[in-house]
Order: sequence, then structure tokens, then C-alpha cells
Amino acid sequence: MTTNALPARADGNGPNSARARRRKQGLIGWTFALPFVLIFGVFMLLPLVSSFAMSFTDFTSRDVANPFAVGFVGIDQYTSLFGDPQFIRSMINTGYFVVIGIPLTMIVALALAIALNSGITRFRTAFRVGFYTPVVTSIVAVAVVWRFILQPEGLLNAALGVVGISGPDWLNSTTLAMPSLILMAVWRNMGTLMIIFLAGLQNIPEEVQEAALVDGAGAWTRFRKITLPLLRPTLLLGAVLMSVGYLQFFEEPFVMTKGGPLDSTLSVSYFTYNQFGFGKYGEASAASYVLFVAIALLSLVQFRALRSQD
Repeated sequence: MTTNALPARADGNGPNSARARRRKQGLIGWTFALPFVLIFGVFMLLPLVSSFAMSFTDFTSRDVANPFAVGFVGIDQYTSLFGDPQFIRSMINTGYFVVIGIPLTMIVALALAIALNSGITRFRTAFRVGFYTPVVTSIVAVAVVWRFILQPEGLLNAALGVVGISGPDWLNSTTLAMPSLILMAVWRNMGTLMIIFLAGLQNIPEEVQEAALVDGAGAWTRFRKITLPLLRPTLLLGAVLMSVGYLQFFEEPFVMTKGGPLDSTLSVSYFTYNQFGFGKYGEASAASYVLFVAIALLSLVQFRALRSQD
């Protein structure tokens, strides 16, 4: 009598043994990952899901003691936001901060990176450290220092007074307060992009630049036809990083202007913070998800505009 059954492998290398090893390896992997999964679930995923659900309710601070009394309002929180003049003003301010701040930061950072990559050699490390120091400094400390610089009797107006110019009250002017915050943000964040752009420039093959130089291409032509196209992935990374940070700008107006004067520096993040402070948790959650959608859409546009093209 014959049978098709295969005898068990005596060396422990059969199919059952392989499946057992994979299960064991998977169990070991999940054991190591379990602390992170628990922390992520409790402190990240659960709050995200809860805040998203909260944005469709009329949850306020009065409902904390009795959360089951909260009413479902659908998209009313979102529609009421876009009917709130203060929220619209915060969106305009945030857009102004992003549209002016990101290109300005990238241009200054790219210029510094090109200078460090080509013209400055002896003190390159010292320049890198100097320009990057504001990045690792506390934003609150930076904002406090800049608030003193921009005061009517501050260092900036004192410097202008030397050349006979009477400086304005920068942070109490509805037209100058936001440009002042943008100037500080550019100064603080250009170091990050400078390091990123410098790394991208150093990855461009020198042979390509030398070949273009032999063909008679000038500096501007080489920059436009060679450097910028090869730097697209690096520019994309810098643009996305700055977009995420600039769309969420909060510390600058919180420390320096309190959103004033006349809400001229009120950002969406600051508006959301205020709504939480007022106990309007549902409205604050809705505002935060409007900001999340704005970040996602801007990042998508940047990926399409700056992605590498073969």
C-alpha cells in the first residue's frame, strides 16, 4: 500500500518548522514594538480620533462632567467657523505668513548655501554653526529677545536713529507687526534650510558643472539649467518642512504680540488655542482639522510642483 504523505524532516527544516520560526520571529518583533504601539495608541491615535469626533459635536467645558449630554451637530462647527470673521482673519494672516515667509526663507537659505559651497572655505564650519544656532535655541527665548529688539526704544530703532531715522513701534503697528514676525521667522529658520540645501549642492556632480563651463555656460545659466533642476528633491524637502512649520506658527504671536494689534497677527493655531481656552472644545477641534487639511493640500501642491522630472 502506497501513500503520498512525505516523511517529517528530522533536521527541523520542514514547512512546519519554518512556519514556527516565522511565528516566533513575529512574536519577538511585536514584543519589542508593543511599548511604542501602546504609547502611540494612547497618546497619539486615541486623541486624534477623539478630537476628530469632537469636531462634529457641541462639546464645551461645561460638558466635561457629563460627556453623554453632548449633542451631535454634524458639520455645523465647520460652517460656523467660516462664518466667523476672526477665524477668516486668522486664515488670511496665516496665508500671508506662509506665502511671504516660505519663499523668503528658501531664497536666503539657498543664497547662503551657495556662498558656503563655493566662495567661503576657510571659515565654513564657523558660518554653519553661526547660522544654525538660532534653530537649536528655544523659540520662546528667541521671541523674547526679538520683542526687546523691536520695541520703540529697542536696538533696531537705536540703530536707525544713528543714521537719523525715527523708527516706528514695530509690534504695535497693524501694517508692520506681521512683517516683523516674518523677519524673525526667516532669521530663525534659514539655518535649517541652509544645511539641507548645502548637502544637496554637494551631491551635484562636479563633472556636470565643469562640462557646462567648458561649453561656455555662464554662472546664471549653470544655476538655472543645472543646479536648480538637480536640486528639486532638496527644494521639495525644504518647502514641505517650512510649510508644516509656518502653517502652525504660534509661539511668535503668542510671545510677541498676543495676536494683535487688532488681530493682525492672529494665526489659525493661536485662534484654536484661544477656543480651547474659552472652553469651546468642539469648535477648536474643527479649527485644528481645517489647518490639517490646509497643510495636506499645500504639501500635495508642492510635491506636484517640485517633484523630480525625468
